[in-house]
Amino acid sequence: MPLNIFYREPNPDRWLKFDRYPRQLIRRIIRGRPRPGGVMMVALELLKGLDILKIPYRFNDFKYICKHPNELACIIGKPQLLFDKKWKNPILFGAGVFSHPKDCPDLFDKYPNVKKILVPGDWMQQMFEKYYGSKVVTWPVGIDTQKWHQGIKAADKRFDFLIYDKIRWKHNHYNDTLVKPIKDHLSLSGKTFSTIKYGAYTHAELMQKISVSEAVIFLCEHETQGLAYQQILSTNTPILAWDRGGMWQDPSYYPDKVKFEPVSSVPYWDKRCGVKFTDATNFISGLRTFINKQQNLEFAPRDYILKNLSLEVCAQKYVDIALNVIAGLP
Repeated sequence: MPLNIFYREPNPDRWLKFDRYPRQLIRRIIRGRPRPGGVMMVALELLKGLDILKIPYRFNDFKYICKHPNELACIIGKPQLLFDKKWKNPILFGAGVFSHPKDCPDLFDKYPNVKKILVPGDWMQQMFEKYYGSKVVTWPVGIDTQKWHQGIKAADKRFDFLIYDKIRWKHNHYNDTLVKPIKDHLSLSGKTFSTIKYGAYTHAELMQKISVSEAVIFLCEHETQGLAYQQILSTNTPILAWDRGGMWQDPSYYPDKVKFEPVSSVPYWDKRCGVKFTDATNFISGLRTFINKQQNLEFAPRDYILKNLSLEVCAQKYVDIALNVIAGLP
């Protein structure tokens, strides 16, 4: 039986009824074709994985699902797709959901037909379980290992490191206490580096910078899954990762509404991927360890991705979750 998969970007009216349509056209003319965001990539990469596995699916077939109210509806997100339509079907919801259960504490009261909610990583599952219990399941979307592959690497690397800066909050503080000390130490150690900032590059630009770099230093407060660093790993590029741990830092919630710990910047990881450090001081010993392991050829990051996070591996996990939900339906 084909899966019934749904995804739609939010596009609300802003000033007048139906003004979303001319606004959408104007945006397209001014900005060009929009790049897929993180949640849209979840939907697109899942479909790619299903195609590889030759697993049939219907995509956004609302007419069909309305006529078959007993079939499972798989709503990738975003939440408005669940909230705005009167679904009669049992629902597998996620992984493109809201940031915290406080945004919808009565989810399973309002929508009892939601059977499971998917979140992209283990620490997020633990955060959600306090509110939603056993209905929360971890599911990561897969990485396109045919696109992100080691063949993009240049024979002669210009840089020892690419610094990937995804620090989202208190950037001035972290620039002074983390980024600048890292750069200073690299320079003093005779290591060359370039930088790239989250939200200010295309995939082609990231690939080009990875291609001429031996390794990557990944800087981010925390990740629910971390598609970018996993794409980097898929090119067989090892990572020296800032994994500060501690509290979830999203200022929309912390510290007034939510205090949750521990979080991780690299929630999918093992020793094949690289080395982690916690702060600027710890970076010095982490760098030393990283270089030693790199010289001893101890890293195999692409192997980790192929075995755990490829398109087909993650698509099969999604199918298994959906089948388990279907098996439990009355």
